[in-house]
Amino acid sequence: MVTIFFIIYFVFQSTLKMEKEKYLNDISEIKNLMDRSSRFISLSGLSGILAGLYCMVGAGLAYKIIYFDTTTSGNYSDIILTQTALIQLILIAVSVIVLSLATAIVLSIRKAKKSNDGIWNSSTKRLVINFMIPLTTGGFFILFLIEKEILGLVAPLTLIFYGLACVNASKYTLGDIRYLGITMIFLGLFSTWFIGYGLLFWALGFGVCHILYGSIMYYKYDRK
Repeated sequence: MVTIFFIIYFVFQSTLKMEKEKYLNDISEIKNLMDRSSRFISLSGLSGILAGLYCMVGAGLAYKIIYFDTTTSGNYSDIILTQTALIQLILIAVSVIVLSLATAIVLSIRKAKKSNDGIWNSSTKRLVINFMIPLTTGGFFILFLIEKEILGLVAPLTLIFYGLACVNASKYTLGDIRYLGITMIFLGLFSTWFIGYGLLFWALGFGVCHILYGSIMYYKYDRK
């Protein structure tokens, strides 16, 4: 009788454990489905790496224009930019942005197709809107500074507003973007103490940080 009781008890506990595991698995699956529907998870880490490389190349070209094709009194803060040099720098910046965006779009579409996810949905729209609000605001403000020839704050503010855009959009995509944004904000604030070294902080932020975080995201998400 005791043996039968223990057998029944063992079967009951095993069934209860199996039901509990099934329940937890169902909850985990529901959570993943909700997460996939509310976040744009097809963002490619490789696009961040390539964007960082584009920026490093652009920074090298900009360095040549600023410190070899312009006049200077020997101090980083006393550089005199000609209108031609300024136009060349803007063209380099625009080229880097366009290449980075195009790469991100192409690689994200490819990643979404591989995982059978939609590329343009409600989460993507929320991501783009929340990313563009701080970025557009910062862009207009920086254009105003350029028009007024207040060039010293351009580098810090581009890092800060880009960082704010990443933080603002991070709740609709991979969480690593939030830490990238915080790093960019910190670099932008820190660079205000070194106004003459804006190009160095640009290369460090948009170049090195993109490569670093892109590599982390690639190994965490893209290699699965």
